[in-house]
Parts: sequence; C-alpha cells; structure tokens
Amino acid sequence: MTVQEPVAGFAVAVVREDGRWRCSAMDNAVLTGLDAAITALRELRSTGAVFGMCNVDDEFFVLIRPVPGGVDLLLSDAAAALDYDIAADVLDLLRVDPPDEDDEEVWPEGNLAVLSDLGLPEGELLVIIEEVDLYPDEQLEMIAQRCGFGDDFAQMMEKLYR
Repeated sequence: MTVQEPVAGFAVAVVREDGRWRCSAMDNAVLTGLDAAITALRELRSTGAVFGMCNVDDEFFVLIRPVPGGVDLLLSDAAAALDYDIAADVLDLLRVDPPDEDDEEVWPEGNLAVLSDLGLPEGELLVIIEEVDLYPDEQLEMIAQRCGFGDDFAQMMEKLYR
C-alpha cells in the first residue's frame, strides 16, 4: 500500500435540513481521492441536500453531491487531472479523458447544474468558474453566497484558518 502525500486545501460538507444550512469541516484526507470524499458525504445521512466543496491546493475546486444511485460531480478545471489524483478520479468517474498536457485552457467538467435546485443556475456557476482571477476559496465563497449559506461558510473558513 502506498502512502498518499497530504494535499493542501480544505473540504467542507454542506447540509440543508429543515430550511437551515450547516457547514462542517471534512478531514483533509478526502482531498487525496474522490472515494473518501463520497463516502464521508454519504455518511452524513440527511433528509435534505448534502454536498461537499473541496478546495484543492488553491488550484481548483470540486463539488460533490451524492444522489440516489450515484453522485453528481463538478471539477472546476479539467487540466488539474494531470497533477492531482482527486481530479483524475472525477474525470474517470465521468468517463472523460484528461486534456493534453499542452492545453493551457481552463474548463470545467461535470454537471454545471449540480446546485441549480439550491439557487445557483448552471450559467451563474459557469461565470464563477470562468473568473480565473479568483482563487478557488473565493469562488467557493461566491457559490455559498449565491446558494444562501455564505455566513455559515465564512464562519467555517474562519475556524479553518485560525
């Protein structure tokens, strides 16, 4: 068994139950592979919406939303699959080939409508992803604001960076 190198960043589980949002930190080990993140989110067992927001090494983000019979995924930058296992796992599960190493363009892969039922239409999510001047944590903060749990997300970030 090989030992995975730790990956910088953070992972947040977001739960909406009875009309209230709750954000909690996930173990950073989920940043090394998609299976660990999916398992951690499935263990939350909620009657409401559950999804994960992962900022990986301040390079890209992944949205993970368990759904009956599978999982909805969004990878903010497909090229990240060339350097990060979790991004490669996302493309593998989506059955999408990684981009060429020469390709420097940033584009997302996955379901852009992953959060549309929570107030973030796919067009707006795409605009957030295309803001290449923003770091992934800033993009995730914009997503949180748009979905209505910005304050909870900000408090979670404050705890993580203390």
